[in-house]
Amino acid sequence: MNILGIDIGGSALKGAPVDTKTGCLLAERYRLETPERLTPAQMARAIKNIAKQFDWTGPIGVGFPGVVMGSRIYTSSNLHRDFIGCDAVKLFSGTLGGPVALINDAAAAGLAEMRFGAGLGFDGKALLLTLGTGVGSALFYRGTLIPCELGHLPLKGDSAEKRVASSVKEKEDLSWEEWGKRLNKYIGILEAILWPELIIIGGGVSAKHKKFFPYIKCRAKLVPAEFFNEAGIVGAALHAVDS
Repeated sequence: MNILGIDIGGSALKGAPVDTKTGCLLAERYRLETPERLTPAQMARAIKNIAKQFDWTGPIGVGFPGVVMGSRIYTSSNLHRDFIGCDAVKLFSGTLGGPVALINDAAAAGLAEMRFGAGLGFDGKALLLTLGTGVGSALFYRGTLIPCELGHLPLKGDSAEKRVASSVKEKEDLSWEEWGKRLNKYIGILEAILWPELIIIGGGVSAKHKKFFPYIKCRAKLVPAEFFNEAGIVGAALHAVDS
């Protein structure tokens, strides 16, 4: 089945139709910048705009950077606060006029990586971290997805993502070594708690993993994501099929 996958990020929406049997995009992804925080209604119209780019009328999978339970969103650290408590499935499907499936964005990325990417064939405990505007996380055990919010783990009096997200590296003008060492301490805490066997680093910065992986010392096998910025799109589409 072909599904339109939408990945909502802190600074942009990205979307493309996906062949869910192969994980391949069926067209070049479309990116819509969101320099200002969109309200839920504005976000619904932005998603509709992406659907129009592909003349899409079928099912849509949407990944959102916050806690998702059923059809509702419960946290919105990097987007408009009106998303908190919002029945996004009802809103989005009503605006789009068709079925919409909703999933946490990092969980979506994890689905893509475990089914078609860096975690393909791995049957142990895997941790995926997406480093972008914030830090997304998802844990897999023998293929079972466990959505997490490990980016909000307290670290030096604040959420960890306020120190180790890739946006922080840019904002504070950190060198790869400085940022890599911060990330090393954070991953060390996660290893002590979760004992993963495989750690997958996703987000756009994973394309530059050779610049900071040397500063991360961990027990688990550390690998970059294979889908890079397409993981959320592919995973959102996969979730729509699974749903």
